[in-house]
Amino acid sequence: MIRRFIPGFLLAFVFVVCPAAAQEAEDPYLWLEDVESDQAMAWVEARNDATLADFRAQPVFEPIYERTLDILNSNERIAYPNIQGEWLYNFWQDAEHERGIWRRTAWDAYLTGEPTWEIVLDIDALAEAENVNWVYKGANCLPPEHRHCLVRLSRGGADAVETREFDLTTQAFVEDGFFLPESKGGAAWVDANTLLVSTDFGEGSMTTSGYPRVVKRWMRGTPLASAETVFEGETGDVGAWAGGFEMDGERIAVVTHAPSFFESAYYIVPDEDEPVRLDIPMDADPDLVSGQLAVYLRSDWTVGGTTYPQGALIATDYEAFLNGDPNFQVVLQPTDRQTINSVSSTKDYLLVSLLDNVRGELHRFQFDDGEWSGARVDAPTLGRVGLASTDNTTNRFFFTYTNYLQPTTLYLAEPDGTVEAVRQLPPMFDAEGMTVQQFMATSEDGTQVPYFVVHDEAIALDGTNPTLLYAYGGFEVALTPSYSATVGANWLERGGVYVIANIRGGGEFGPAWHRAAQLEHRQRAYDDFLAVAEDLIARGITSPGHLGIRGGSNGGLLVGVAFTQRPDLFDAVVCSVPLLDMQRYNKLLAGASWMAEYGNPDEPNDWAFIQRYSPYHNVSADVDYPRVLFTTTTRDDRVHPGHARKMAAKMEAMGHAVYYFENTEGGHGAGVTPEQRATMTAAIYTYLWKQLR
Repeated sequence: MIRRFIPGFLLAFVFVVCPAAAQEAEDPYLWLEDVESDQAMAWVEARNDATLADFRAQPVFEPIYERTLDILNSNERIAYPNIQGEWLYNFWQDAEHERGIWRRTAWDAYLTGEPTWEIVLDIDALAEAENVNWVYKGANCLPPEHRHCLVRLSRGGADAVETREFDLTTQAFVEDGFFLPESKGGAAWVDANTLLVSTDFGEGSMTTSGYPRVVKRWMRGTPLASAETVFEGETGDVGAWAGGFEMDGERIAVVTHAPSFFESAYYIVPDEDEPVRLDIPMDADPDLVSGQLAVYLRSDWTVGGTTYPQGALIATDYEAFLNGDPNFQVVLQPTDRQTINSVSSTKDYLLVSLLDNVRGELHRFQFDDGEWSGARVDAPTLGRVGLASTDNTTNRFFFTYTNYLQPTTLYLAEPDGTVEAVRQLPPMFDAEGMTVQQFMATSEDGTQVPYFVVHDEAIALDGTNPTLLYAYGGFEVALTPSYSATVGANWLERGGVYVIANIRGGGEFGPAWHRAAQLEHRQRAYDDFLAVAEDLIARGITSPGHLGIRGGSNGGLLVGVAFTQRPDLFDAVVCSVPLLDMQRYNKLLAGASWMAEYGNPDEPNDWAFIQRYSPYHNVSADVDYPRVLFTTTTRDDRVHPGHARKMAAKMEAMGHAVYYFENTEGGHGAGVTPEQRATMTAAIYTYLWKQLR
């Protein structure tokens, strides 16, 4: 991790002379960052109308919209369970419940395949009663009774939430119960009458990234203003959050302090004493199970006279560790082509999701008689294995298996190791005759970059196949095989080729794969992506006139860089909820929290490498670009909609034709209701078929 320190007396100098600050004053489109101003919304409405009018006139729009809406409203979807004691909970949306219902059923009823669902909270009814476009963002319930819950509600799908206490016995919000106003913070249970709270307390309690930096202990029946501060970070941090572990029936309150995006310190919060920091590396992830502290390492760590390698999962006795005895054992050490994708826990097990050459496995480990032992969970191979639900009060858990052509199957794993398929998504598109292949492309520096290609077996390698290339390449996020009904129905079934590139910056091969494309090395991710595009063309799978690219968020930045650096390779670009103005990204919403990934544009040394790829600063009036489709949402409070707005406006002013569509709600996504999501999906695939057929 690169750290930079600028003495205080230099801050004013940097602010005055650095290129980023000078350029801001020259940006004629800053007014589009005023999210809900009349002028900005009039600009949005005009472009929405023009874009949808064009797309709705295309013969494919309505069939794609209707097909997508049928998929989103289908009762044949899997009702994924959330284990909470003796009940299984589920959040469900359909045509009757556009905003959704939080509901529950008994274990036995669910496993018979014909559960009777009891509605716990109706979000549509709540939104109508309060005249607020509420979006359900989940609930945090206190085990083992799971009676007291903190329900999170968002206005229009934003990240900021209002938190209300809910009683699952009475199925009602608690009168005079715990309540937190809208904020990007949250709360965690200490016990039935105590919370750890990280929220906007006012008076500078938030970081420049828009997250809380103060955590307090709040007792029931007292005003929030009187809550006791247990931790306070710095304004320049990413944030500090309330949380907790469950171990052996005990609730352990925790504060997570993130000075940067990839660094976190964990503090155990005793009932009365000062918080105690877990003395583990800042880039490591802890978990607790069966009296053991498990630690996933993103860097080599020397402790107790032994060096444990990057990517390993190690564990030691929790109480002994707190008392200064770091006697670790290796639970799992992946090979060079493997990586630990996630770690979770049940009452007595550590569950490890492992990737082997981007193909998923699930392993279960148990600590017994002073030793760790493990076995692979019985799941299909050559696809994605993901945890669906675990709970620290039981050793039963649900997991899923899927691949690009096989509908998702939900499995129940029992404590004795037996596995049973309990639900399977029916085929949502016709995959007959389709196949999946994995190829390697050679990047600019010689690195071999894997990618998957999904297509009809009978395609001709003559360069005429409409092809959609997707990637992400950031924040150590791994793209793994998964079944997408909308991709299948709207692209594959109609004859398109779908490509997923596992480029650097992601987590497909562990922390090193991610770090290879951080900061000044960011161009490597873009080189990888362009290499895959060139490889597709060289194999005859497609050609520039039939090749489209799609990405969202960090992936939106990826495709923005791709079309500004190599416009000759593509004829369609779907750029969704993107970062594009990399000179101001750290000043917009949560952008400051991502400087560990991209760098700080206010520092001249960092801006020197950021400006070389920033799409907003590299687009030119003298270059022919494909007609780009920009999509975003007004209520996105993570990646500012100003990125997409300003890029579209700038390109229009240069004489480039673009499409632009902005959902008025939906947060960092494609909408809230099925109709909104179906409209966005229809717009995207209509555009792709219009450009690439």
